[in-house]
Amino acid sequence: MVATTAARYSDNELQEFKILIEEKLVKSQTEVQFLRQQMTEINENSSNQQSGDWTDESSSHMEMEMLINTLGRQQHFMRNLENALLRIQNKTYGVCTLTGDLIPKERLRQVPHATKSIEAKNSRPSANGIVIGENGNRRKVVTDDDQADNGQVETAEMQKEFFDNQ
Repeated sequence: MVATTAARYSDNELQEFKILIEEKLVKSQTEVQFLRQQMTEINENSSNQQSGDWTDESSSHMEMEMLINTLGRQQHFMRNLENALLRIQNKTYGVCTLTGDLIPKERLRQVPHATKSIEAKNSRPSANGIVIGENGNRRKVVTDDDQADNGQVETAEMQKEFFDNQ
């Protein structure tokens, strides 16, 4: 009987990706800190202006909403990076979740938190929801409906958390 091993990147290659991801994570944390400072300043300025113009108030609300949405995207990106670090630790990083094939290094350098190869991301599953990779691995496709991420609920929760902590 021939033992088969799943394709994966070497420990040295995983270390290279770990460094890249950690650098991006530090930049993201700095960005989150900056966004929170901006939100605090807007909140303080709006509370100091008792009889402000309604256009100024509307502008402040729009700016706050934009910052909250940007913060949400940045925090989501950070969670993806942290998950990528876990995949590195588990030595499953760089393996396409749909096909089981290795995701090309070029893609991982551009999108280090990627979980699918470009081909798998753009492919359409068969009628039974199965995608077959180049190496013959079969994977059931999980659709976006299966993993619905309700961004509006997350944004509302972040707004509540931010203002409750003020």
